[in-house]
Amino acid sequence: MLPGPEGEIAMPRLRILLTHAPRARDLYYGEAALRALAEQGELRLNESDAPLDTEALVALAEGCDIIVADRLAAAPAALFGRLPDLAALLRVAVDIRNIDVEAASQAGVLVCRATPGFVDSVAELALGLMLDLSRGISDAVLAYRAGQAPPVRMGRQLSGATLGIIGHGAIGRKLGRLAASLGMTVLASDPALPEGAEREGARGASFATLLAASDIVVCLAPARPETEGMMNGAAFAAMRRGALFLNLARGELVDEAALAAALESGQLGGAALDVGRAADQMPNPSLAARPDVVATPHIGGLTPQAAQHQAFDTVRQVAALAAGRMPEHAVNPAAAQRLARLGVSSS
Repeated sequence: MLPGPEGEIAMPRLRILLTHAPRARDLYYGEAALRALAEQGELRLNESDAPLDTEALVALAEGCDIIVADRLAAAPAALFGRLPDLAALLRVAVDIRNIDVEAASQAGVLVCRATPGFVDSVAELALGLMLDLSRGISDAVLAYRAGQAPPVRMGRQLSGATLGIIGHGAIGRKLGRLAASLGMTVLASDPALPEGAEREGARGASFATLLAASDIVVCLAPARPETEGMMNGAAFAAMRRGALFLNLARGELVDEAALAAALESGQLGGAALDVGRAADQMPNPSLAARPDVVATPHIGGLTPQAAQHQAFDTVRQVAALAAGRMPEHAVNPAAAQRLARLGVSSS
């Protein structure tokens, strides 16, 4: 601590690392949030385009009080012991599965996450993908761009169709409201929604009932051990023949070999993927290249509104720490003993 202008004790300026590579910084953090973050202390930026492994992250974060981390910056147990000055790690995302929170707690390091500001953007993308699959929009565009006349083919009408939503969280509820406004029947399978119960335009259904009754199935379930590979061969076989499948949740939820087989056999009439098991949750390239698949490169939450929401969550968290307060959305506040050096109580 240093004496202030009138003899009072003042905390030194925070030393902050933002892990985003330059392109990711532009897309997922933004200039306004970057300026606001820089006002909170001495800001260090990652200027490398290569992903930060543990060694690179340790070298870059040496001496920093706070790491503001993108979703690719993993924080294994080894990180916390090698960064003795680190007091807080703030994730610019909801997903913190690649942060070893237990090790952070043992080291006394605070972990925070951002709130989901991408509900509207993901739900809107899901609706767009449903329309694309139903009307062959991408196929027609690609044909015209190649100088060919696309075949005129019968489309599917969303009004009157049944939409099955697996996972009725904030995104599922938003998508359900949009679909209901189009005249779709909406079923939702979620542990928190009893079968037959009505919620925000959707009716609760068992997983088996939803698969059998839906013309379009959208996977929005959270990635947990019990949901790993939930969309497997048996699940695809239980769907209506020719039904459409969309995944905008996590790649781990889908058995990709089973998905490819269901498409190949005609059991599924098409699929749309914004996520997959490739690096950084990208769709599997071999699936994405299929003519019966519409794929996007994990852009569900990539709108200025969604990106700035999560970026400014972390700006507010850093500002709270700078002011000596526990920030919102802390995961392990009681264990964060290193915050004492920033003048923040963990009790």
